[in-house]
Amino acid sequence: MARETAAVIGVGQTPYRIHHADKTYVELAQAAAKIALDDAGMTPDDIDAIVFSMAPTEFMGVNDVDRWANAHVWGADKPFMRINTGGATGGSAAQAACDFICSGVYDTVLVVGADRVAETPDAQHILNLIWDPFYEQDFALNTITMTALAAQRYMARYGVSEEQFARVAVRARRNAVGNAYAHLKGEISIEDVMTSRRIAWPFKKFDICPRSSGAAAVVMTNKKIAARQCARPAFVTGRSAISHTVFMGDRLGLWSDTEFADHDGFWMAGQAAYRQAGVIDPWREIQVVELYDPFSSFQFPQLEALRFCAAGRAAAISDAGGLDLQGGGVAVNPSGGTLCTNPIGVTGLVRFIEAAAQVMGRAGDNQVSGVHRALATAIGGSTQFFTCTVLSDDA
Repeated sequence: MARETAAVIGVGQTPYRIHHADKTYVELAQAAAKIALDDAGMTPDDIDAIVFSMAPTEFMGVNDVDRWANAHVWGADKPFMRINTGGATGGSAAQAACDFICSGVYDTVLVVGADRVAETPDAQHILNLIWDPFYEQDFALNTITMTALAAQRYMARYGVSEEQFARVAVRARRNAVGNAYAHLKGEISIEDVMTSRRIAWPFKKFDICPRSSGAAAVVMTNKKIAARQCARPAFVTGRSAISHTVFMGDRLGLWSDTEFADHDGFWMAGQAAYRQAGVIDPWREIQVVELYDPFSSFQFPQLEALRFCAAGRAAAISDAGGLDLQGGGVAVNPSGGTLCTNPIGVTGLVRFIEAAAQVMGRAGDNQVSGVHRALATAIGGSTQFFTCTVLSDDA
């Protein structure tokens, strides 16, 4: 039984781009931590513990980079924990901080991390190494070909077209125009997406996220301190995480209870998070969703698994504008999402931060009116780890 409710009282991000020539890795992490502390009206002395959000460090060429970063994010002489669940790392790190606060172990926790994915000439080679060396690694799988197979299966099951995926990419780039931190942004057309370079069917270049560098941080605390420090905190009212086997072949077919193409890990994670937050009808009770969507095919199965609509219905809602920033339905990825910005070690934390900012009324030009609840997700590994977090303006 949780003894406390965790609240977000400060957030910080650096701009995301392909490369930061003006800052080292640790300087990036420190910059985001300083912004979050200032936003919370705190100093490093107010922090009881630090959760460091960092996925594989091979991308930026320094092994176990959390050792280097510790002192730069004011972690010396304090409890310090690194989290790594692949792409879900940021979501898992935020939930670990919640656990510390809700259990009463610590009052105030800083979650911080950074990534420099473009430091490696071939990120897909490194990502290929996550698979089992005997059964899956030799199939030339990487995150793009793996996800393309899942997208093909989803299209066959529900009749979704490449053009409907392309509309997701168009909406993401348009939303990102109002996000000062976003890596990719601007007006593009469905034709632009359809005629961009083919990578792996059904994906073209514009269906796929960039390799981003940058940092993110968040200050979380208990209700008592939040009431003193922040006029409108974002309370974490529901959170859950689910893990699958690493073997993709075991997650589909006649002998499996799950369906690889449907992201059904979110059905299980969402049910638990909704139960904690008291959410019965997500479409009516959640105003903003920040989904982990490094590919244009990721939004539809997530929304369906999270019960925003029935299976196979999300594409039609997207076509009708129901997922637009001010479309009258649920605003999906007002920030532009992972399709526009993907610093892997903190991508899930960015989703959490953007959802919290919407609840706190601090989302700037992309603020959605009347936000009382927001949802943030993250996915890691071979769609193996799922995190789902509900943030609310009322504890």
